[in-house]
Amino acid sequence: MVPHLVTALNGPLLDLEKKILEATPAIERWFRLEWQEHTPPFYCSVDLRNSGFKLAPVDTNLFPGCFNNLATEMLPLAVQAAMAAIEKYCPDAKNLLLIPEQQPRHSSYLQNIARQVQIFRQTGLNVRLGTLDENIKQPTTIDLPNGSQLILEPLQRSANGRRLGLKNFDPCTILLNNDLSAGIPAILENLNEQTLLPPLHAGWALRRKNNHFSAYDDVVKKFAKMVDIDPWLLNPYFTKCNDVNVDAVSGEDPLANAVDALLAKIRKKYKQYGIKEKPFVIIKANAGTYGMGIMTVRSSAEVRSLSQQQRHKISVVKGGLDVNEMIVQEGVYTFEQINESVAEPVVYMIDRYVVGGFYRVHEDKGADENLKAPGMHFVPLAFAHQHAVPDMRAKPGTAAPNRFYLYGVVARLALLAASLELEKTDPNPEIY
Repeated sequence: MVPHLVTALNGPLLDLEKKILEATPAIERWFRLEWQEHTPPFYCSVDLRNSGFKLAPVDTNLFPGCFNNLATEMLPLAVQAAMAAIEKYCPDAKNLLLIPEQQPRHSSYLQNIARQVQIFRQTGLNVRLGTLDENIKQPTTIDLPNGSQLILEPLQRSANGRRLGLKNFDPCTILLNNDLSAGIPAILENLNEQTLLPPLHAGWALRRKNNHFSAYDDVVKKFAKMVDIDPWLLNPYFTKCNDVNVDAVSGEDPLANAVDALLAKIRKKYKQYGIKEKPFVIIKANAGTYGMGIMTVRSSAEVRSLSQQQRHKISVVKGGLDVNEMIVQEGVYTFEQINESVAEPVVYMIDRYVVGGFYRVHEDKGADENLKAPGMHFVPLAFAHQHAVPDMRAKPGTAAPNRFYLYGVVARLALLAASLELEKTDPNPEIY
C-alpha cells in the first residue's frame, strides 16, 4: 500500500484527482503487472511540481541523499521495503557495504547516511561504510550534530581482485550513495561476485536525463490511455541539445532555437486548457544533480543575452565538470506553499514502495524557479492517521490522503521509467 502523507494544503487538479481515484483498482493492478516484467531501482527519489493544472516529475534521483528528512513515523515502512529489496538480490545477506559521497562534509548529508545505516541495520544486516576517498588510509570517525558517530573505512579488493570490501568485512551487497558524477572509480569495476546497487550505469558518469524522460514519455502514454487523461497533465515536454558551448560566438544558437520550439508547444497546451500563466522552460545539464547547471528561461532572447556569470552557471556542474549536453524542459509552476514560502513535494521510494517524503521549501524563490538551491529547507510528511487511506467519497481537493495518493502514483510512474531507462542503457542486458 502506498502511504498517504499529510498536508494542510488543498489545491486544484480536481478532475485528474477524481479520475485517478476512480481508477485506483486498475492502477494498482497495472503497477503490479509492470513490476512482474521490470525490476525497480533499489531506491529512488522524485521531485514533483504541482501547478494546479499539471502535476509532473522534474527530477528522478537514483542516489537519494535526504533520508534524514523523512518523518520518523515512516521508518517502519522504509525497513519493510528495504527487506523486500535486499531479499531480491541476496536472500541470505548478512553484510552490507554502504559507499557514500567521496567527501561527505555536509552534516545534513552525513545524517542522511546515518539514517540509511539505521534502516538497513533494522533489516538484520551488518552495515559498514567504505569510502572512495584515497586520502583515508584507516578507519576515520566523524561526529554528527546529534552526538552519534559514523566510521568511514578504506575500501580494499580481495586477493583475487573479484570482491570489494573492508578489512575483515566481506559484504554480499554493495550499496552506492555516490552518484559517480566524477566518473567510475576503477575499484568499483568488474565486481563479478557481488551485487552493486544501483548499477554503475545509473551514475552520472554514464546516465543522461534525456534517456529517463524518454522512458517516462512511454510510461505516461500507456498510463494515460488506461486512465483516459491527456498525458501532458503528468508529463513535461523536453528536448535535448548536443555540443552546447555558450562561451563560443553564436554558441548559444542551438539552445535558443530549442527554447523557442519548446515554448511554442507549451503555449498551444496553455491555450487548449485556458491557462493564463506565462510559459517558461528550465535549461539544465543532461547529467548531474544538486540543482547545479539549472536556469529558468521565459524567452530565447534571455539565452542570447546571458551574462558571463549566467553562462558559467549553466555550463558547470558538480565537481567543476564542464557541460556540453543540455536538456530544455518545460517549466512546471509549483503553487504549493508552506508558511507563504514556495514548496514542492519530494517522494522517496525503496524498491517499488513509497516510504515517505517531504516538502522542499524556499523562502526566496518564486513559483517558477528551481528550489534546489542554498537556503532551502525541508518539512517532513507523515501520516495524519496510522492507517490513512484515500477517501473515495471525499470531494476532489479536500482530502489530504487523496492528494498524496496522487503524488505516490506519479512518483511511481517515474520509478517505473527509471527501471525501463536502466534496462535500455545497461551494457550487460542479459542480467535482466
